Amino acid sequence: MATINDNYLKLKAGYLFPEIARRVNAFAAEHPDAKIIRLGIGDVTEPLPAACRTAMIQAVEEMGDRDKFRGYGPEQGYEWLREAIAKHDFQARGCDVDASEIFISDGSKCDCGNILDIFGSNNTIAVTDPVYPVYVDTNVMAGHTGEANDRGEYGGLVYLPISADNHFTAEIPPQKVDLIYLCFPNNPTGAVATKEHLQAWVNYARANGSIIFFDAAYEAFITDPAIPHSIYEIDGARECAIEFRSFSKNAGFTGTRCALTVVPKTLKGKAADGSDVELWKLWNRRQSTKFNGVSYIVQRGAEAVYSPAGQAQTKELVAFYMENARIIREQLTAAGIQVYGGVNAPYVWVKTPNGLSSWDFFDKLLHACNVVGTPGSGFGAAGEGYFRISAFNSRENVNEAMQRIAEKFKA
Repeated sequence: MATINDNYLKLKAGYLFPEIARRVNAFAAEHPDAKIIRLGIGDVTEPLPAACRTAMIQAVEEMGDRDKFRGYGPEQGYEWLREAIAKHDFQARGCDVDASEIFISDGSKCDCGNILDIFGSNNTIAVTDPVYPVYVDTNVMAGHTGEANDRGEYGGLVYLPISADNHFTAEIPPQKVDLIYLCFPNNPTGAVATKEHLQAWVNYARANGSIIFFDAAYEAFITDPAIPHSIYEIDGARECAIEFRSFSKNAGFTGTRCALTVVPKTLKGKAADGSDVELWKLWNRRQSTKFNGVSYIVQRGAEAVYSPAGQAQTKELVAFYMENARIIREQLTAAGIQVYGGVNAPYVWVKTPNGLSSWDFFDKLLHACNVVGTPGSGFGAAGEGYFRISAFNSRENVNEAMQRIAEKFKA
């Protein structure tokens, strides 16, 4: 009989979001008339920008013309899209990023897991706690961890607790680690990192030969002009950081699928024989072997994000969700619930009231308010006693959800 990858057996019972879906589906089956409002999974609700739709329709028409038809595209992505990204997202902010260092993909979630393909199994890995579950689970699947303890912490990982005490920004570890996951604006807490904070991490990584995996999927939601949007705004980051970005949230591509990863050609890792190896070459080889690229139609849609109309329309989308975040933040505060985030990020991080556990608060909101959020404990042991509420929904649903919660919790 064929054997399996036993590392999957170390994973906890279910990935966080499927477990949420299971509980919600069970409740819905028992209460078919309940109007459930979902503010849990960070999926967008508003239509794709008109500029993107127009570009994609045109691309579909081209696919019906033999002279304009395109089959397999370049695995790294079409140059015209990579050039637009380099110019608008990086060079415009003073970042030394060339189009040749950008890889187009079908999702930053995918890339955050796939990047492990080019790294060895003996690296020491640091993650924040709470943390986006994909960072941890993909390392478990790859065999980089031991078993989980009673708190859900996996042996072999270095956990960096983040809380209100440190403004939900991880402190530099006293020991040496090799791979570091940082996410800013942070998912799930909504926190952001100052330039000084990121500079400290870059200095640490360069001093220790570490690589930072910088997830900037929510950078478009930064409203404070002093907050960096990219790790490459930090001196020295080209020698120690890989950045992941996505079109999912700023342009509504969650169901369309398009993202990017930046691997500077100056970035190096160590081979078993001690020699330096360019990580760009390894990632390029990995993508060329395991990935056939994002469709031409989708890439044309992504390119349209950088047109004047696309820029205006994506800003409107971001502003719409940030207004939702403001409503959530202010209404929960008025109800006497302590909240964080929601200013430079589309997530509001809630301190559960009355000493409720994360899952107990989840069940209370579901049963009493018919509102779905995400239990903080699902993001790690340090997330216990917290709860994430997403601003990704219609204005009508956000207003109604906050009204229901206020009625149940306001003193």
